[in-house]
Amino acid sequence: MPRRFVFTVIAWICFTGVCLGQTLTFPALTGRVVDEAGLLSPADRAALTVSLAALEATTTDQLVVVTLKSLQGRTIEDYGYQLGRHWKIGQKDKDSGVLLIVAVSERKVRIEVGYGLEGTLTDAETKLIIENLILPRFKIGDFAGGIKAGTAAIIQALGGAASGTVPGPPQAQGRGGPDTNAPVWPGIVLGLAGVGLLVFCSLTPGGGVCRLILQILFLMALSGRSGSSREKPPFSGGGGSFGGGGSSGSW
Repeated sequence: MPRRFVFTVIAWICFTGVCLGQTLTFPALTGRVVDEAGLLSPADRAALTVSLAALEATTTDQLVVVTLKSLQGRTIEDYGYQLGRHWKIGQKDKDSGVLLIVAVSERKVRIEVGYGLEGTLTDAETKLIIENLILPRFKIGDFAGGIKAGTAAIIQALGGAASGTVPGPPQAQGRGGPDTNAPVWPGIVLGLAGVGLLVFCSLTPGGGVCRLILQILFLMALSGRSGSSREKPPFSGGGGSFGGGGSSGSW
């Protein structure tokens, strides 16, 4: 076998391996808070999610908080704008997306700003948020505090609630709370009708018709229960894009 051919094959294998090694993988967009590095408690994630949802409801801007285990050999600037494009954070016609990114292994933090918000959330302002609110907390190990402080400042800069909280019923904060707006009268009526039928059937010979009616009422009640517990569609990006605006810092 010619030596040149062997060298060519080896070079091709090495080149292919390098190319494959440079391919980025991104975490799934599971919500408004993607805590891959596990820096936040469930309560922190829930509170941040409520604040971020309120921001979008008020301004249509989408802000996502993400913590990463690694940048996979890339700079946080390179990884950040590619992640924003991959998730398509922000409205498509406005490019109104923002990412607060924390990379634990590389000790880097970045606020990535979509095209449409670069005039509102300027590089200078994002730098101040990172330097004054996030990094001092990160340096003492208070990651949750830094993330919450930075998120609140971004929300305020975008025109959301300064406190970062959402006024409204408790069920807006989670899935399991009772729906105080759901009508209760249909359930009460069905319940009373069922009790009445049970009494009637116990006093009536045969009872085939009664059993049929009871089955219908049971199916109606079951259908109403499954309909009332239907969950909202999962969060997703609105089609926005990024071009590298924002600021970074390290601790």
